[in-house]
Amino acid sequence: MKKLFVLLALVVIASMSLSAAELKGTIVDSMCAAKHADASEKSVACVERCVKGGSAPVLVTADSKIIKIDEASKEKVMSHLGHKVTITGTVENDTVKIESIKM
Repeated sequence: MKKLFVLLALVVIASMSLSAAELKGTIVDSMCAAKHADASEKSVACVERCVKGGSAPVLVTADSKIIKIDEASKEKVMSHLGHKVTITGTVENDTVKIESIKM
């Protein structure tokens, strides 16, 4: 019984740290972040330059929260740099693992 309780507690803790989510925001670079959340042509060009220059792509939500993109998902955002998107994925701490992304 004790082992079952410990196992159940671990499952509950793990499910609290991982949550499926739909996130809306703008894909920007980590250096400029919220400055480019407007998705203007000028912002798109700057985000593309900064990411190609080595800055990590991130998602800035409508409430200016910055969500990191996990390493395995970065390729999925490359065609959306500077654009407003809806991401479906799993969030752990401040990082999202992307299942799907659409504009």
